[in-house]
Amino acid sequence: MVVGLVETAVPAAKSTVSSAVKKPTTLSSDPIINVARGDPTIYEPYWKKMGDRCKVVIAGDEFMSYFCNAMNLCWFLLPELDNAIRTLHRVVGNAMVDDDKFIVVGNGSTQLFHALLYALSSPDMPEPINVVAAAPFYSSYPEETKFLRSELYKWAGDANCYDRDEPYIEVVTSPNNPDGSIRGTVENREGGKAIHDVAYYWPQYAPITSKADHDAMLFTFSKATGHAGTRIGWAIVKDKVIAAKMVKFIEVSSIGVSREAQLRAAKVLGFIADDCRNPDVKGENFFEYGRRLMSERWGKLREVGMKSNGVFSLPKYPRDYCKFTGEYTDSNPAFAWLKSKEGLNCENLLRDESKIISRGGPSFGVDSTYTRVSMLSRDVEFELLLERLAAVKGTVNGN
Repeated sequence: MVVGLVETAVPAAKSTVSSAVKKPTTLSSDPIINVARGDPTIYEPYWKKMGDRCKVVIAGDEFMSYFCNAMNLCWFLLPELDNAIRTLHRVVGNAMVDDDKFIVVGNGSTQLFHALLYALSSPDMPEPINVVAAAPFYSSYPEETKFLRSELYKWAGDANCYDRDEPYIEVVTSPNNPDGSIRGTVENREGGKAIHDVAYYWPQYAPITSKADHDAMLFTFSKATGHAGTRIGWAIVKDKVIAAKMVKFIEVSSIGVSREAQLRAAKVLGFIADDCRNPDVKGENFFEYGRRLMSERWGKLREVGMKSNGVFSLPKYPRDYCKFTGEYTDSNPAFAWLKSKEGLNCENLLRDESKIISRGGPSFGVDSTYTRVSMLSRDVEFELLLERLAAVKGTVNGN
């Protein structure tokens, strides 16, 4: 059984009994903890505390047309969302969003990744263009690139090992998923193109050292604010032709993006920007809250790692000056990249000894001594994760 909250059912015949005698909500006594996914439920308490401040009301006659702004290159982009995205990036200082940059909205950054692969490839090429990423790379890149069996592009593996004299697209994730490292392109040869996935370049995860200014950048609502279920992502693109091809891809694949979802995203992003510009002395803004929470979690995890007797280790990240906070801060990645001692399969070790489901190194293009663990679960699940990790002894073969 996967970990979750369960409440003891009360028989119908006893429904009049006072709730005080009911058993409290508890974790299952012997759960499986699934931290292989990056579901950002960590932020639920913050948004619950905000109450109706991000409430959106939509009348029955609103948003009936396919079109948001027929004069905009991205004709299905809600103007309110366009403004909210640009405003928040200017407030945080994590991306260049000058008026000559094009914003393309998508159904999550996954759709935008496909749209960019389409836009950066050409049907006139004799062979599909190669798609590479430096290992450890995001585990979904190979699957997403191969999924449609496209004749336009193909997965070609680790960018560190790429030695073909052929055109290529390099996918760069920074901060990187899974290991949290700050990265640039590995390949810089003629004929190369790049997609920069900067989903985690927000103050709660990493110091904001400069404004990212790449040809094509991907962001996602889910990792910025925790609202994964809204399914909104956006790309910031310099080249009008590339942006237009992306818009065409989304037009053909989904005829745009839900305007209701866009309005919710605009409301939340606008709220965060306003809160950062007009600080409330009585409370934290969203990024302060997220940074404190992530820092506390990493501190607890490192304490467990220090007591593990070398069974597993964690990466170390340099402190850097964050222009958003105005101080030197640590990186607190959304995922922990665990490495077990030699000879152990880290994913199997956690599963067999402690019933922890993680995502192993081979999924990211590296060996099985590594595994990825999400840091974004609810508090009760994270505390149980720490308890289980502290009990790992490395006595199970794990191979």
